[in-house]
Amino acid sequence: MNKGMFTFILTMFLLLSGTAVAAENKEDNWENESIYYIMIDRFNNGDTTNDFTVDSSDPTAYHGGDFKGVELQLDYIKKMGFTTIALSPIFANQEKGYQGYWVNNFKKTEEHFGTLKQFKSLVKEAHKRDLKVMIEFAPNTAGTDHPFLKEADKKDWFTSNQSGQPLLNLGNSDVQDYLVEVGDWWIAETDIDGYVLDQSQPNTTEFWNNFSKEIKQSNPSVFLLSDNTALDGEETEIDGIADYQGNQVLRKGFAKPDAPLADMIPILEKNQQISSQKVVANFMDNLRMNRFTHEAVVNNLHPGSRWKLALTCLYTAPGVPVVYYGSEIALEGNASDHKQMDFRTDQDLVDYITKLGELRNKIPALTKGTFEPLYAEGGMIVYKREYEGEIAVIAINNTSKTQNITIEADKIAEDMQLQGLLMDDQAKAKDGKYKLIVDRDEAEIYMVTEKSGLNIPYIVVMGIVYLLFTVFIIMLLKRRKRKATE
Repeated sequence: MNKGMFTFILTMFLLLSGTAVAAENKEDNWENESIYYIMIDRFNNGDTTNDFTVDSSDPTAYHGGDFKGVELQLDYIKKMGFTTIALSPIFANQEKGYQGYWVNNFKKTEEHFGTLKQFKSLVKEAHKRDLKVMIEFAPNTAGTDHPFLKEADKKDWFTSNQSGQPLLNLGNSDVQDYLVEVGDWWIAETDIDGYVLDQSQPNTTEFWNNFSKEIKQSNPSVFLLSDNTALDGEETEIDGIADYQGNQVLRKGFAKPDAPLADMIPILEKNQQISSQKVVANFMDNLRMNRFTHEAVVNNLHPGSRWKLALTCLYTAPGVPVVYYGSEIALEGNASDHKQMDFRTDQDLVDYITKLGELRNKIPALTKGTFEPLYAEGGMIVYKREYEGEIAVIAINNTSKTQNITIEADKIAEDMQLQGLLMDDQAKAKDGKYKLIVDRDEAEIYMVTEKSGLNIPYIVVMGIVYLLFTVFIIMLLKRRKRKATE
C-alpha cells in the first residue's frame, strides 16, 4: 500500500475515532477550542443600510463591516476548522471608533455594526454551527460623548489619559458594580459564550480578579480570556491568558529562515505547566501590533511559507490557537492601519489552516497531550505530544536546507513507524532510531502507527467500506426483485 493511501486511511480513521472524543470534551473544555478573532468593521460588509459616514479610503474611519457580514461568513470560518469566534468590542462608540475602544454606551450596539436584534441573530446562527461567540470587553477608554460624563454624581467615575481621552475609574466601587451589571446583562440578553478582557489600564489586576469572580458566580460556564499575561494568579476566576511573551519569541523565530527556534522550548514547557490550571492563548499577531505578514514583507520573503510554519506551531503547541482575521490570506497591516478583509484571494493558506484545524479537532494528543522536546538545533525543532497512548510528533524546519535528523526510538516508540499527515512523509524505526527528512521551509505532523503486520486503521476503514458496499448490493437486489414482481 503506497504512502498516500496509508495517509488517507489513517486520517479517515482518526476522523472516525476522534469524533466521539471531540464531541464529549468540546462542550466544557476550552483547551479544545481554536479561536478566530474578528475586527468587525474590517471584516465583511453584509448590510449597507448601516453604512453611516463610511469611508474605506480613510484608515481611521469606519469601513462598513458589520454583524450581518460576520454572519454571512460563518460557514467560511467553520469550514476552516475554527470552533470559536471572538469579536472586537461591539458597544456604541464615538466617531471613528471603529476599533471599539471609545465606548459611549455599554448597553447599546455600535450603529455601524447593526442592531441588538442583528447581533442576537449572529450569535444564534453561530450556535447552530457549533461555533462559540466571545466579545472583547474593554471598559478602559470611554468616548467623549459618554452620557455619564455629564452627570454630576458620576464625576469620580472618570479620570483621563495624557491625550485627554476619558478613562473609566476602575478603582471606584460604583464603576465596578456597573461593569459587572453590564457583563451579566450581555450574557443574559444575547447568550454569548465568553469575554476577551482588555486590560489596557495599568494596575487594574485587582479589579479584573473581582470582576471575573462576580461574572463567574452568576455565569459559571462563561469563558473569560485575559488579554494580559500578568493575570494568572491562583485566586483569579479568569480561565485563560494571552501569551504575549510567547508571541514575541514566535514572531522572532519564524520571521525569517535559519532563525533559531530553541528559545521556544522553555516557552512551550511553561505553557504546558500553565495549561493544567488555565488555557494559554497562543497567537502571532492582533490588532495592537504589526501583522506577522509585515515581518515577511520587511525581510523581502514570501509570507506563505512563514505563516505555514508559524501556524503549525500554534496548532500543535500546548495552548489554544488564536488566529487574527486575514491571517489565512497573509493580510498585511500594522497597529494603526487595519486592512479590509479580502475573500477573493489565493486559497493556499486557507487550505493549510483547514487541514491543521481538521487534525487538531480530531487528535486529542494535539490539545491535551503532554509536551516533550525531542530536538532543537538552529532553525529545526521536533517535539512530541502524547495523550492516553496516542503519540503525535511535530517537526518544523525553519531553515534554508533540507534537514536529515536522527531521534532515538525509545524517545518516541519502539518498533513503530511515523506517518506524516501534512506532507505524507513516513519514517520507520530501524536499528533503534527514527530518521526524519524534512524539506526546507516545511513542517510535518506525524502519528505513531503500527510498523508492519496487522494494520488496524486500514482494517477498520476497509471493514466499514465493505459493510457499506454489502448493504448497497442487498438494497439494490431487493429493489430489482420488487420491480420484477410488479
